[in-house]
Amino acid sequence: MRKRLVIALGGNALGKTPEEQLRLVKHTASTIVDLSEQGYDVIIGHGNGPQVGMVNLAFEFAQKHKAGTPAMPFAECGAMTQGYIGYHLQQAIQAELEKRNLSIPVATLVTQVEVDPKDPAFEHPTKPVGMFYEKEEAEALMAETGYTFTEDSGRGYRRVVASPQPVSIVELPLIEQLVAAHNIVITVGGGGIPVFKDTCGYKGVAAVIDKDRASSLLALNLQADFLVILTTVEKVCINYRKENQQDLSCMNVEEAKRYIAEGHFAPGSMLPKVESCISYLEGCEKGEALITSLEKAKEALEGKTGTRIVK
Repeated sequence: MRKRLVIALGGNALGKTPEEQLRLVKHTASTIVDLSEQGYDVIIGHGNGPQVGMVNLAFEFAQKHKAGTPAMPFAECGAMTQGYIGYHLQQAIQAELEKRNLSIPVATLVTQVEVDPKDPAFEHPTKPVGMFYEKEEAEALMAETGYTFTEDSGRGYRRVVASPQPVSIVELPLIEQLVAAHNIVITVGGGGIPVFKDTCGYKGVAAVIDKDRASSLLALNLQADFLVILTTVEKVCINYRKENQQDLSCMNVEEAKRYIAEGHFAPGSMLPKVESCISYLEGCEKGEALITSLEKAKEALEGKTGTRIVK
């Protein structure tokens, strides 16, 4: 019986421009097909922080400099990035499958994810989107646009938007059907398009749902056997960038909560990844969570590396 594997792809697997992304997804596709060949039904979530910021800025620039160009709501920018990132991933995976003479359908599903309009995240934006800026550039843009910018892990300043918790995945029944038919499914792209539900239906909202949290909810809803969060590092560590830095090969939920309380994981970086693993494990009847790099995903699932999180 094939096991279900939900993968949350980090930005390093996608790149910052469409051209760079086309190159990088070929390597990403190879890893995904490796896992499919090993007997997993693979479901892929991905981020869109750089991409949604890029699309949003492009429309704002066009509106400012060319009469008649409409503004594009942030939710629509998220939908656009879901489409083109999914398209790139889908093509690369299809090409890799064809190279190996494998006949496995690949589907990209533009996905809405419901959020709570009263979520306190709307009062305190924290999710980085778009490009990195020097401090002076960020301050000038804040003055011009009213956006909020913050320093991001020592790499520069980025715009931050609200990052509400995902409540439910609107297209979940369709995702379930696609997975049950053993398709490779690309869904909850960019964490999903954040929507509110009212008496008239669903409405998009200016926010970005964390892709790790959305992937965790997806893995829980699908009762997946594994949640694998892929990032830039091979293992989670404590005392990051200190003399006593320690890589972690395995931790249980209780240990993970203690490390969080001690402040070992940075908000907007490793913290949501570890919290997402905890949420999945606490709600799932079975399953394990892994955090590792794209390059080490196969080895991590074989127990050779990565950080394994268990109940």
